[in-house]
Amino acid sequence: MTPQSRKIATNWLEGAGLRPTRQRVALAELLIGDGRHRHVTAESLFESAKTKGDAVSLATVYNTLRAFCDAGVLQEITVDGSKSYFDTNTHDHPHFFWEDEGRLSDAPSEELVIQRLPEAPKGVEIASVDVVIRLRRKTT
Repeated sequence: MTPQSRKIATNWLEGAGLRPTRQRVALAELLIGDGRHRHVTAESLFESAKTKGDAVSLATVYNTLRAFCDAGVLQEITVDGSKSYFDTNTHDHPHFFWEDEGRLSDAPSEELVIQRLPEAPKGVEIASVDVVIRLRRKTT
């Protein structure tokens, strides 16, 4: 990466109140160093770090992603209750899940219309609504 991408990553961490350790900066650089949003799994981020030559364990990647989510700089999207993706775009927006590819991408927010939600049970409130639209190739 570049000194500029390292600075972007460090500022991102400090802005979230996170100490910019070597491993956090390395992972943050992979996530947002080029200024683009992305969706990653812990495994894909781990592989990217290995390819780049960063010495981080998979456990460290999981712990760091959890810390980033807790700090509000990443959003976790769970697919099938077992597979988690992490999104650098923390604004509310829908997602496409490409079943054939096991890939998550943003869906156009302006095309989604939710007119009404069911009333929450007594004593609780709706914290958020996640929209994941599953896609698969048509078979002819």
